Amino acid sequence: MLSPVPMTLDQIVEETRHWPPEKVGELVERLTEDLHASDPEIEAAWRTEITRRVEEIQSGKVQGIPLGESLARIRKIVGR
Repeated sequence: MLSPVPMTLDQIVEETRHWPPEKVGELVERLTEDLHASDPEIEAAWRTEITRRVEEIQSGKVQGIPLGESLARIRKIVGR
C-alpha cells in the first residue's frame, strides 16, 4: 500500500485560503495551543470577552475604528 505524499507548507497555505475564516482561525488556534499554553480560566475569560466584543460590533452597539485612524492615534501617543 502506498503512503500519501505529505503536503508542503505552501500547499497547506494555498488550501486554507479557500476555507471560511472561522475554520482558519480554528486551525491556527489548534496549531498554537501548545505554544501559548495558559491557565484555562484565563482562556475562558478571553473567549467570553472576545465573544462580547464581536457581538457588540455585529449588533451595531459599538463601531470599529479604521486601521489608519488607529495607527495615527498610536503614533500621536508615542510621539512619532
